[in-house]
Amino acid sequence: MSFLELAKARYSCRRLTDAAIEPEKIERILQAAIAAPTAKNLQRYTIWEIKSPEAFDKLKQTTNYTFGSALAFVVGAKRDGAFDRPFDNKNFSEIDAAIVATHLMLAIQDEGLGTTWVGYFDAPKLKELFPEMQGYELIAVFPVGYPAEDAKPNVRHMERRPLEEVVAEL
Repeated sequence: MSFLELAKARYSCRRLTDAAIEPEKIERILQAAIAAPTAKNLQRYTIWEIKSPEAFDKLKQTTNYTFGSALAFVVGAKRDGAFDRPFDNKNFSEIDAAIVATHLMLAIQDEGLGTTWVGYFDAPKLKELFPEMQGYELIAVFPVGYPAEDAKPNVRHMERRPLEEVVAEL
């Protein structure tokens, strides 16, 4: 599958199974995530793999959007030590973590799995339940699983603005 085909095939899968995911698939997903570029290659992010039943129960206290999965990733950005653009002091930690998260999301699709970029979660509570997340800006939660038999894209999934509206030639 070409990258364009992969990008178009990916959708926010909101019906997942809790079937076990092969460790080699998880490894490839994480390898794709850490291959993501970051400003000055400073790599100021962490990916937490939420897979034990106890950890997953804690995650469920912070969001209702796990969609039936039994595995999730949380991506966090660390401001300290990340690149600060000298002209305006723009810190790139969240941008870098979002690039990592995008690689993660597309790699999940490439492995035949489903996920949704979940932004609706109680970050302060997540940090309280997982103290190792303190000091990070939590970017996203990705529940991961095999798409359920009746999983399908949202009816608006294919709606896109035309190129003429989103690309400005200078």
